[in-house]
Parts: sequence; C-alpha cells; structure tokens
Amino acid sequence: MTRSPATPLPPPKARRRLRESAALTQPQLATRVGVTPATVRAWESGRTTPRGRKREAYAKLLKTLAEEEAARLAKQEQEREREREREQDALPDPVPEPKPEPKSEPVALTPAQAFDALYAFSAPALVRQTFLLTGRREQARESVERAFQTAWERWPEVARDRDPVGWVRATAYEYALSPWQRFRPRHRHPEPPPADPGDRTLLNTLLRLPPRHRRTLVLYDGVGLDLPETAAETEASTPATANRLLHAREAVAGRLPALADPRVLHRRLAELASNERLRAAEPPAVRGGGERRARFRTRAAIAFTVALVGTTALTARTAPTHYEPPVSPGQAVRGVPHKVAPGSLSDEELELRQKLRDQMQDGPERLSPRLE
Repeated sequence: MTRSPATPLPPPKARRRLRESAALTQPQLATRVGVTPATVRAWESGRTTPRGRKREAYAKLLKTLAEEEAARLAKQEQEREREREREQDALPDPVPEPKPEPKSEPVALTPAQAFDALYAFSAPALVRQTFLLTGRREQARESVERAFQTAWERWPEVARDRDPVGWVRATAYEYALSPWQRFRPRHRHPEPPPADPGDRTLLNTLLRLPPRHRRTLVLYDGVGLDLPETAAETEASTPATANRLLHAREAVAGRLPALADPRVLHRRLAELASNERLRAAEPPAVRGGGERRARFRTRAAIAFTVALVGTTALTARTAPTHYEPPVSPGQAVRGVPHKVAPGSLSDEELELRQKLRDQMQDGPERLSPRLE
C-alpha cells in the first residue's frame, strides 16, 4: 500500500502572515493544532519542521486560513471595483490616451551580473546599518563583505529567496554581533568616535543597549521593517520583539529625551549612519574574496582527508597483527626458600671449585663422564 504524499507547507514567513491575517495568536493556533505555543513559534521561525499527524493538521489549518484570506481579498477587490465603477460613472468620458509603445523583453542576467546588481544596490546601506550595531567602521565593512561572500557561495539559494537583501542583512548582523569579535586584536583598539557631539552621544547610547535590543531597534526604527518582519529576522516571537523595542526606546529616551518620538529617532538614526563616510568594496573584489575562501576551504578539506588517510594507512601498517596477552603479575610460592645473598664459600664449595678447575675444559671427557 503506497503512502499518500505529505501536504505541502508554505514558507515560515507565510505561516506567520496567514496566522496574523486571521487574527489568531500563537496559543490559539497551538490549541487548534494540538501542540504548544513554543512549537508553533519554532515552526514559524523555520527552526523546526512539523511531521506526522501534526504536520497534516497544521497544513490543513493553514490551507483553510489561506482560502479564507483569498476570499476576503476577492471580496475587497470586488468592493473596490464597484467603487471605481461608481466613480467612473460620475466622471465625464475620458479623453482616449495614446497606445503605449511595446515594451522590450527583459534581458536575462548572468549570476555574476545579478550578484553585482544586488551588491551595488544594498551594500552601502547595509554597511551604514551595521555601523549602528557595532560602532566600528572596519568591522561593519568586513561583516557586510563576509555576508555577500557567503551569499555568492550560496547564490542559487539567495537568488530564489523572496528577500535577498534581508538574507544578506541577517547574515551580516549575525557576523557583526558574534561574541568572538571581542577576542580579536583589532577590538582592543578603539576607533575615533563621530565628530558631531550629538552623533557621538547617540552612538554611545546605542552601544550600551543589549545586542538583541540594539538589533531590534535598528531593524524597526532604522531600517523601517514592521513588527512581524523584525520578529522573523531576529528569530523571536512578536510579543518578545515588541518588548525589546519598548525597552530599547525607553533606554534611548532616558539619555536623550528629544528622541522619545519614534519619527525623530528614525531621522536621527538615518543622519548618524549617513554622516559617516563608509565605503564598500567593489563587487568583483567581493566575489573574488569569496571564491578564494571557497578554494582555501576545499584545499584544507582535501589536505585533512589526505592526512587522515595517511595516518590510517600508517597505523594499519605498524599495528600488531596478533594479540599478545599481558604478563600476569608475580605471586609468592610457598615452600621455596628465599634466595640468599652471595657470601664466602665453604670448604666443600672451595674443594669442588678447585676440582672443576683442575679438570680439562674440552674433549670427550667433558661429554662422557667416567667412574672413579
């Protein structure tokens, strides 16, 4: 008996969007599927994938939510169409417009050209955003370049992603906020602060925030993402993201009361990032660096494999071919006198030694004793 194929699931971001469009919370959806809210949170962030009966129930529920959303959108579209028809009836007859010229078909780009276009479009802004997270210009440039090098290594995956810029941004932020950055020698030497006192105070306030709160504030008030997108990129729930954002805003407003208004905070973050003249490397240099890293890792893996094979062969060549049991420890034997230390010979021993010395040392007499 063949097993029916599993019901397909939408991407994690689409799952979250369908739930929120239906005005369902994670506990409510978890109750309808029969799992815990933490499991739903993991499904929506993409950390885990549902399986078995839970997957089927989850897929059917998402399908129902998608159908309901499509019905709502169709109804809204019909209402807008009727509204446009009513407005059109109230207006005089429009003047006929000239026919548009036929559009030329888009030219297909090579992977390198598509990567260069994405890099040229988003790299400068990503460097400025990463500077708000780290406060270090060179580290911001390096983080963005490493993120784009990783994107070039996985270009088929990144090219098919719905938000390639978000993919690169998340990778750059993870690299920039990695804990091991503090152990680098360059981290011990501080960089010159911004020249403007206001920018310097705002940057110091941002750097005093916890990394998660700082990243949430930059994504929401700096980049301009909405709350669900910010929660998905930081791999947190929407309530947790909202709490982080509120705490970050309170901390900034506590030191800079003029930035209590989110619109003023957004403008000041943009000004702080724009005042620093941060330049990114050229796209061919970034692609070349990624290719060199890939070749180095490949050669290192080959060298490690060769060394492992050689070590295994040497061990097989020099290893013993049979088992040699260990020598058991000695045990005392009863009834055998202990060996005494050598001392002076007795008269009988002296006479025996002299007799042996007087006899011949070789010849048949030594082999066949005779009677005396």
